[in-house]
Amino acid sequence: MRIGNVQLETPLIQAPMAGFSGYAFREMIRLCGGCGLTTTEMVNARSFIQIEKNLRHSPPRLWGIPTETRPVAVQIWDNVPENLAEVGRVLAQIWNVSVVDINFGCPSPTVAQRSQSGSYLLDFPDQVEKIVRLTVEACAPTPVTVKMRLGTKPNRITACEVAQAAESAGAAAVYVHGRTAAQGYSGTANWDEIAKVKAVLKNIPLVGNGDIRTVDDALNRLNNYPVDGIMIGRGCLGKPWIFRDIALAMGLTVESEIADANRLELVRRHFELTLESLNERDAVVNMRKIVCRYADGMPNSHDFRNAIAKVETKAEFLSLCEQFFTETTAF
Repeated sequence: MRIGNVQLETPLIQAPMAGFSGYAFREMIRLCGGCGLTTTEMVNARSFIQIEKNLRHSPPRLWGIPTETRPVAVQIWDNVPENLAEVGRVLAQIWNVSVVDINFGCPSPTVAQRSQSGSYLLDFPDQVEKIVRLTVEACAPTPVTVKMRLGTKPNRITACEVAQAAESAGAAAVYVHGRTAAQGYSGTANWDEIAKVKAVLKNIPLVGNGDIRTVDDALNRLNNYPVDGIMIGRGCLGKPWIFRDIALAMGLTVESEIADANRLELVRRHFELTLESLNERDAVVNMRKIVCRYADGMPNSHDFRNAIAKVETKAEFLSLCEQFFTETTAF
């Protein structure tokens, strides 16, 4: 699958997730293999501009981007076209990112209601078009993509109109999450509604997102819906190998640097990568929630979660993980 001038090795894309898809997370997915495009946590365009003006360090969510293996996408959000265009320009021309993604899907009250950004803008296709057009012009030739939901409410489905606006403004791909903003993450993703978007697009790929947690889920969506690719968010938390497994099931050739690793080895590697950008205390705190995802579905995982929430040091963290994840713990 191609996104503008970027050729992806697989049509499998990692979704941006606040609090999770930092550098260490993205690197773990790369090491496992199979993912066509990784994506950062969403970055507030207005805050980015203030940081640049004050000559401070880059936003923490962009740690690692300058030297990170490509392709990688950075997701940005705001409701002011000029802000998004300026940040897109910096990311494309100075940071040399592979793809700039604009968020029109976040349902968080802070983003949607208070800042009138993210999913709030799904009710305003004309504003979406203006935002995308200015950002595309500023980023050229780096492709700009759009991530959105079906609409703001079940009785207010605007995905087709927003997708058309985005394509007419020059977007290189559209990612559609099969829920409305009002649903949050409850209920189930409506892939029939996602499919309707394909009929209104002329030349750009449609990527579906929502409720892909297993290889079978992925194959079902790819085989039964008119999407060009799939995006996986919560389904890859604690399972960085899921992209590799899906790609192999599709018959694709996959290179993996840690193909034979068990969960304990993956947790150790994830923690060491986290320590590259955070001090020991912050790395431990960050990893508490992440390692719980690696424990999902395992016996005694509830007790493990309670215990890991109390650790403070690297030694305590690794000791508890070594007790819980044995060397023979498979995926």
